[in-house]
Amino acid sequence: MRCIVVAVSGTPGSGKTTYAQFIAERYSLRYVSSGALFRRLAEERGVSFLELHKLAEQSDEIDLEIDRRALQEASRGCVVVEGHLSVWVLRDVAHVKIIFDAPLEERARRIAARDGKSLEEAISEIRRREESNRRRALKYYGFDIRDYSVADLVINTGLLGESAVKEVLVCFFDNFKRAHPEIFCGAK
Repeated sequence: MRCIVVAVSGTPGSGKTTYAQFIAERYSLRYVSSGALFRRLAEERGVSFLELHKLAEQSDEIDLEIDRRALQEASRGCVVVEGHLSVWVLRDVAHVKIIFDAPLEERARRIAARDGKSLEEAISEIRRREESNRRRALKYYGFDIRDYSVADLVINTGLLGESAVKEVLVCFFDNFKRAHPEIFCGAK
């Protein structure tokens, strides 16, 4: 049996990266970011991150390659794979699928503070990104990323502070580990 695979997705500004990294560190798992895979592909092709995004909107080749690489990483096991589509793309191979969300205003406030933008700019950017991600997922895979039924755990990070969300994750994973110790091969 292969070691645990955790797929983490979420809306922009929901904390998915923070919590995916936390899970990986806490349970001694590798952390793979679809964003980092995307950046690596841009580097391999000799184009900027933004140029590759534009190409991805014109052709499914880019997204499908990122997803192929995410699946390849998942096949190695002992990993947390984080990305906007990870939960859906890895739905058949991940042992645990988690989606993070929060109200739009809260996510926009976080992004505005993090990136030094106005709240209005952050809201506009979130809406554009979410619609682009949703359209591409529907077009390439036929799934709606607003349908959270694929997830094993959905957390509204707008209701709790960061430390409380981490407590929820520890409770979930410690209990999951007790129920399925065989897939935590080498993880703490």
